[in-house]
Amino acid sequence: MSDVSTPGEGVVLGCRSLGMVYAEGKLRTPVFDRLDLSVREGETVAILGASGAGKSTLLHLLGGLDTPTEGEVFVAGHRMSALSDAARGALRNRALGFVYQFHHLLPEFTALENVMLPVMLNGREVAEATERARILLESVGLGHRLGHKPGELSGGERQRAAVARALVNRPACVLGDEPTGNLDEKTAATVFDLMLGLNREQRTSLVLVTHDRRLARRLDRVLELHDGKLRELQPDEV
Repeated sequence: MSDVSTPGEGVVLGCRSLGMVYAEGKLRTPVFDRLDLSVREGETVAILGASGAGKSTLLHLLGGLDTPTEGEVFVAGHRMSALSDAARGALRNRALGFVYQFHHLLPEFTALENVMLPVMLNGREVAEATERARILLESVGLGHRLGHKPGELSGGERQRAAVARALVNRPACVLGDEPTGNLDEKTAATVFDLMLGLNREQRTSLVLVTHDRRLARRLDRVLELHDGKLRELQPDEV
């Protein structure tokens, strides 16, 4: 079976019959029940669900950070299970961006250097990495903070730098795990607006886990993860 086996034309991220079971001794805990999902180019998707429903686990599986017990994950047309560890890592760096509740910037590097790193890991020259990082940091309002380290930035500034880092390789899709959950309401709205603006400009798909239904309503689709299944919510349910 080819590693290029897309679940549909225009789909940049998806899974088929996804299952995940955690085993501890004789205890087996299923998380998903043959879950299917397709995310199209430029589409924005919110995933809601109670604490412990498996939202973060789902993002880890979709991002190739963990391996499902059954089923397949497709990223940019590639079947992840058919790739070597090195090839999965290269595809993840090229095709996906990640934004977490906590920024996960490297404290010893400046904002510019943090955003340059994914480009460097993608085999690009320093000059190109510097220019791409600078342009993105300026676009998120951090042009005056290029030389500042994370400890010298506010919470909102650190999260904006994390958004820039997620987008610097022009990925097909950005996965966000409560990307505004650690911010005050005003700053959260600013970061969310920024992500949607860059989504429109770059046609980068977004899949965001969030507990904030007001923010979720602004995305193209809202899904709820419950009892191991995804259900699309109607506007009056959000």
